Amino acid sequence: EQVVESGGGLVQTGGSLTLSCAASGFSLDDYAIGWFRQFPGKEREEVACISSSASSTYYADSAKGRFTISSDNIRKMVYLQLRSLKPEDTAVYYCAGAELDDPCSEFDGSEYDFWGQGTQVTVSS
Repeated sequence: EQVVESGGGLVQTGGSLTLSCAASGFSLDDYAIGWFRQFPGKEREEVACISSSASSTYYADSAKGRFTISSDNIRKMVYLQLRSLKPEDTAVYYCAGAELDDPCSEFDGSEYDFWGQGTQVTVSS
């Protein structure tokens, strides 16, 4: 199983970006995908997740109302749309996979078995 992120970049405050997570070697019908971000010197924090078969989604408080997670199971892609970006959203964003059918809102993060290399999002003020 492998996931590869793309779509990061430099954007001004208030701007938008769409991050992509390309899945290979597994079906999104069987795996949950989480998006995480990591600030310099800090631990990764979960931003959002989508359960297997896109059966449910979860958003951290920091993401509610601004970020949207979605998936295209045929293309095996998971997207994270970022809107109304703030400088404090600047981080490396990662996607990760977990072979579980449970709602991903119930995960504590340890369920994710494999991670991508990350994509940098930088929001300028």
